[in-house]
Amino acid sequence: MLSVQEIMETIRMVQQENLDIRTITMGISLRDCSHSDSRVMGTKIYDKITGLASHLVRTGEEIEREYGIPIVNKRISVTPISIIAESCETDDYVCFAEVLEKAAAEVGVNFIGGFSALVHKGFTKGDLKLLKAIPEALAGTERVCSSVNVATTKAGINMDAVYQMGKIIKEAAALTAREDGLACAKLVVFANVPEDNPFMAGAFHGIGEPECVINVGVSGPGVVKNAVEKAKDVDFGSLAETIKRTAFKVTRMGELVGRAASAKLGVPFGIVDLSLAPTPAVGDSVAAILEGMGLERCGTHGTTAALALLNDAVKKGGAMASSYVGGLSGAFIPVSEDAGMIRAVEEGALSLDKLEAMTCVCSVGLDMIAVPGDTSAETISAIIADEAAIGVVNQKTTAVRIIPAPGKKEGDYVEFGGLLGRAPVMAVNKYSSSAFVKRGGRIPAPIQSLRN
Repeated sequence: MLSVQEIMETIRMVQQENLDIRTITMGISLRDCSHSDSRVMGTKIYDKITGLASHLVRTGEEIEREYGIPIVNKRISVTPISIIAESCETDDYVCFAEVLEKAAAEVGVNFIGGFSALVHKGFTKGDLKLLKAIPEALAGTERVCSSVNVATTKAGINMDAVYQMGKIIKEAAALTAREDGLACAKLVVFANVPEDNPFMAGAFHGIGEPECVINVGVSGPGVVKNAVEKAKDVDFGSLAETIKRTAFKVTRMGELVGRAASAKLGVPFGIVDLSLAPTPAVGDSVAAILEGMGLERCGTHGTTAALALLNDAVKKGGAMASSYVGGLSGAFIPVSEDAGMIRAVEEGALSLDKLEAMTCVCSVGLDMIAVPGDTSAETISAIIADEAAIGVVNQKTTAVRIIPAPGKKEGDYVEFGGLLGRAPVMAVNKYSSSAFVKRGGRIPAPIQSLRN
């Protein structure tokens, strides 16, 4: 049970430090919706989603009023469409994205994830059909999100998939050129993807998950920033302890909300994902936390060490607060969604190369990065390969969500609004990786994979 002191602390965090529940995400299995007829399958998908999630948004709003805690997003994740559509005779999977869009609009959620494929060791026919459909599916829908897992520590890196994803990202950007390549903001390429992640755009309902589940994503960069600033000049051990205690309190709040939603909806509670996911709002920045530790600007020397401390302390505090911490749980470093990151790029402190180094120790990877519109598909594939290698060798999740902004060059901006924010277009290395990524095949799994 929460003590009166903890409740008062939570109220202060909400009112003064931008603490919120970033998302309640309902995971729904669509494995019983497979059918050879695409129209029948579409109807089954729509009926199941709208049936199970009909009260999701209303329940979230009720919990907001009861506990006084903002719940920013209500979302849905589903079984990867590449899996359940494989028995269908159609070659065009765009129709399934349209069904997901229609169902999401009906129940009122802001995003639905699961237009996804797991291709880390190779492709099935359904995987290839889904990959082909991604650009049109994302360009023609507002709420549908897509993710593709191209690597695992156990399997290695599927370079054929990596090469394809570079071309898919370019095509998706071109189809939404008037919106600065917005479709790419709804597409994530993963290594070691978690199957219970509630955050978009990478959420899907994993094969090992139950029929339906509630997962909660908690975000508290502002809370951690204030705690770090109050700690002032303490040593790193004490600083880590401060962050752990703060993460503990935030996780407790997340589990409270998750279990309340679970009880009201009659759906099992899954996990709390304690990820420090920033927003463009002032004071809600991961970069500001790192600067609060003593860095003049995020991206300078020492940034990777500071981020490693932050990520580890967040995980330790969350693990002590709940037995069901999952998803990604750590620190996100999306450029467009973090005012401090944007400023660091503008002032020349933060480069694409430094961001890549930081992904070695954070929870995700290169997230919401805008690059010049003339960046080649092969260069994008090589960026994905580098991130996948970091994840595979270090047995961690990494990801790439990159926007080759049509018509934009280094120093320009892309504007998405809302939580997606705005991003300065960053420089990429001018030398080609084309011959490398075109080799194809699979980069073998590292020796770390031999753990049995």
